[in-house]
Amino acid sequence: MKNAKKTGGLAGIVAGETAISTVGKEGIGLTYRGYSVEDLAGQATFEEAAWLMLYGALPKQAELEEYRHALASLRNLPAPLKIILEQLPADSQPMDVLRTGCSALGSLEPETPARGQLQIANRLLALFPSMLLYWHHFHASRKRIDTATAAPGAAAHFLRLLHGTAPSAPCVRALDAALILYAEHEFNASTFACRTVASSLPDFYSAVTAGIGALRGPLHGGANEAAMDLMEKFQTPDEAEAGLLEMLRHKELVMGFGHRVYKKADPRCEIIKPWAKQLAAAAGDHRIYPIAERLESVMWREKKMFPNLDFYSAPAFHFLGIPTAMFTPLFVFARITGWSAHIFEQRAHNRLIRPTADYTGPAPRAFVPIANRGGKP
Repeated sequence: MKNAKKTGGLAGIVAGETAISTVGKEGIGLTYRGYSVEDLAGQATFEEAAWLMLYGALPKQAELEEYRHALASLRNLPAPLKIILEQLPADSQPMDVLRTGCSALGSLEPETPARGQLQIANRLLALFPSMLLYWHHFHASRKRIDTATAAPGAAAHFLRLLHGTAPSAPCVRALDAALILYAEHEFNASTFACRTVASSLPDFYSAVTAGIGALRGPLHGGANEAAMDLMEKFQTPDEAEAGLLEMLRHKELVMGFGHRVYKKADPRCEIIKPWAKQLAAAAGDHRIYPIAERLESVMWREKKMFPNLDFYSAPAFHFLGIPTAMFTPLFVFARITGWSAHIFEQRAHNRLIRPTADYTGPAPRAFVPIANRGGKP
């Protein structure tokens, strides 16, 4: 582990093998089970990508339709979980709501031989948007919403529950593409947390709850929320440039730029950026998107840092009418597919993940009885 100590955060350390995705080969590129993310986000639906993650291949038309119907049938919350969500404080962090909901479901619908890992993965995939929006509407307006919708996919279901009306086709397609882009990313912090916990052979929910906890941290999830907060601070692109330059002078961290793996560009950003532009135009925006482009330009000019997926997903989500505090939960709605696939893979070829550490503490020393240590009681 001496390399890990020098590079920090296990950067460059190969921690295992996976057949699920490739990330950043030669500094670029992303594939899910061999399919480029560009093709998937451009031509597939999120449910196709979910099937690919969980079942290992792209679905046939009949399989896809049956899968959509099955997921739709799993959107209802169990009554005890509704009570738990109602008891959570109104000012809870939305990621805490999902973490608590997932953990509670592990007791209400435990993993058993009759309810296996694949069933649980699909249940969580269907239920996470219902969990969050039931809690949200109950505390915002005291409404106990019906979380069962006939929407054909997760994107339409979420937008329908959030706004109470049927979303437009372009809005659904934009969110669908974003969910595909967030679905999987190899051994990132939350996925590795899932695999580490899974390696000790607990129930499925324990591993997923660990992933949510890791994603809650601002150095992993939350960059899109921080990017949105930054964009909203300014009124014009010129003001944004001046503000960003001031941040750089003070060596402040600017979220939404650069990546631990990609060296030249984040391929996902090039896919979400046109959606952000299209949604901004549809909303009549003349402020946020131009500010985003100016921030991108300045960061490249000053630091040679490129925007990552989180940067342009922020305005895309904003123009879909999604509250900023829900941006990272959207990450969970998508990444449950990748997390689940990795838990399956870890369990199939399991060995307890237990690295070693370089000890930097005191050398061996003799124990001194308390009576001989001196000092007043």
